[in-house]
Amino acid sequence: MSTAEPKTPKKVLYPSKTIKRAKVSLVCSPFQRHLFETMRYQSVPVSAIATTGVQQGYIERPLSELSVENALLWLVKVGVLRREVDGQGITDSFRLTPLGRQVLEEQGTWESTPRDLITNTLNRWLRLPF
Repeated sequence: MSTAEPKTPKKVLYPSKTIKRAKVSLVCSPFQRHLFETMRYQSVPVSAIATTGVQQGYIERPLSELSVENALLWLVKVGVLRREVDGQGITDSFRLTPLGRQVLEEQGTWESTPRDLITNTLNRWLRLPF
């Protein structure tokens, strides 16, 4: 895992629909806020989430590596995470994007409503365009 202080980029003005979708996807994910706080400062590999995620406070219950990766890839599609790249190419580690950082900073409560869960599930399963 690489550790680096996040740069302070210029704040991008995202459409409100983009911000709402990002917030819903984060709170409906199987991950705890602590994982995203960690991803602000360092990349986190899929294997670390799947093997020691409960102990690290990243997830509430054990998940398979495949389930973890699928959930992370959904967050990549939404735009809140990105995969890390090294000299060899794409790695199995993820970190927050500027959109993810902004949403995390603005997100007060970490609870989803039944409507959020339904919307997020339908968007994920049907892969509806944003």
